[in-house]
Amino acid sequence: MKETILLVGHGSRDPGGNGNREVEEFANHWRQRHPDWNIQVCFIEFADRLVAEGLAEAAREAERVIVVPLILNAAGHVKMELPEHLATARARFPATEFIYVPHLGSEAPLLKVLKRRLHQAMNALDWPDPRTTGVILLGRGSSDPMANGEVAKMARWLFEAGRHDLVDIAFTGVAFPRLEGVVQRQARLGMTQIVVLPYYLFTGTLIERIRRQVDHLRGQYPQLRFACTDYFGFEPEIFDLVDQRVRDARAGLGNLPCDGCKYRELAHDAGHAHHHDHEPEHGHAHHHDHEPEHGHGHHQPEGHTDDGGQR
Repeated sequence: MKETILLVGHGSRDPGGNGNREVEEFANHWRQRHPDWNIQVCFIEFADRLVAEGLAEAAREAERVIVVPLILNAAGHVKMELPEHLATARARFPATEFIYVPHLGSEAPLLKVLKRRLHQAMNALDWPDPRTTGVILLGRGSSDPMANGEVAKMARWLFEAGRHDLVDIAFTGVAFPRLEGVVQRQARLGMTQIVVLPYYLFTGTLIERIRRQVDHLRGQYPQLRFACTDYFGFEPEIFDLVDQRVRDARAGLGNLPCDGCKYRELAHDAGHAHHHDHEPEHGHAHHHDHEPEHGHGHHQPEGHTDDGGQR
């Protein structure tokens, strides 16, 4: 069977285009690992080649298209937009099989990356006492509480894997708490060092904002020592995860439940959202918020994004 693997990046507002270039570079590294795979790239937004075009081009040359979202957390883009694009592509190209695999999510390989980043930060701080060194896992922030919950889950795993008394979460936008408030709290609780761990895949405008924020915090809290780690980038665990997604797809395992979800389709048809958590049916909860009567479940304020791509 002729197959195309379509890697879907979020897309970046970065005026230099560095975030999108890093996704393309990731795809090039992935091709080197699998020279016999036909790997193509498209983006959800802020790019020349968007999802609809990527799906169409892949379908014209393949009998099966495996769609791999290179995104950390599942919110509106993963649960609503991409499944809608897939439904359109299936109707347009009925002879092509489309398989939509899960996003990266909160999984053990990502915890391994975070532990390594934390180890490097502690080394840069000359190995202070972890009990007085606070850790802040800094996620993007989403209007979808389950996307935020994936960040909280990773923070809990990180806490249980180490000896730090405080491992907190913060968000760069949409959700609370924000970085400044968590730093203030940790300082009040006696932390003398703070490690900020950005939970991001690639560079973008928010990564630059995080660096500026940490610089400001150094000036506001001269009694504290700060370390801020880098985004994930090209860590081997990320490649291993997308490899596993493709293997699962070929074995008929691990399709993303939001693909063809009856609740999503009802929400789309009715023009308003349905609140549901359906883990028992699908083994994967996804959560659609809604206003009391109308409005869409995956609202995202302008300038922010719900998923774990880069902006």
